[in-house]
Amino acid sequence: MIQQRNFVTFLLLNLITCGIYSFFFIYTATRDINTLVGNDGRNVEPSTAVLLTIVTCGFYSYYWYYDQGNRIKALADRNNIPCPENGTSYLMWILLGALICGIGSWIGIYLFIKNLNNLIAAYNASMYGAYGNSNQQPPVPPQA
Repeated sequence: MIQQRNFVTFLLLNLITCGIYSFFFIYTATRDINTLVGNDGRNVEPSTAVLLTIVTCGFYSYYWYYDQGNRIKALADRNNIPCPENGTSYLMWILLGALICGIGSWIGIYLFIKNLNNLIAAYNASMYGAYGNSNQQPPVPPQA
């Protein structure tokens, strides 16, 4: 089962760790998006995404949000899951949002997490049924 993310938790952990949590977020989100999408020819190794973000002083993360956002949009469209934003939307919010005291960047990340959570909920429901979105465990069949 893929764990959904919480934007408030992301925001608080990012502030507490002075941005280091964003590397962990990129790693886990890349891993989970690769699982959700499958082999679409655009899979990125999670460790490669983090390494490129570090080496490029964070500039790769802009491309990462753009590319992964387009992958999320394509998967949502294929499965009739509402996802009005695409990679360009996230990139514009993150880049142009920095001009309005950085608030827009957080809006872009919030939208990314919201749409990723919609896909995760659909994936968990299809793989695990009604137990994908709750803390309940599926019933154990009786022993014969």
